[in-house]
Amino acid sequence: MKYTDISTKDTQELKTLLREKENALFELRLKLKTMQQTNTSELRVTRKDIARIKTALNAKRRAE
Repeated sequence: MKYTDISTKDTQELKTLLREKENALFELRLKLKTMQQTNTSELRVTRKDIARIKTALNAKRRAE
């Protein structure tokens, strides 16, 4: 997910997307600990997506 895609969404959509990504990260961590996760790079991608969403939310908050 690119920042340009995220920055075009409104605040409510970003909050919903953030909640979904945080839940996905939790599930990925559980799978990793129970040895069900084979692709560990998904954790990194999800964490970076969360950071991008939080950055966009903060930018919108400051703009208001």
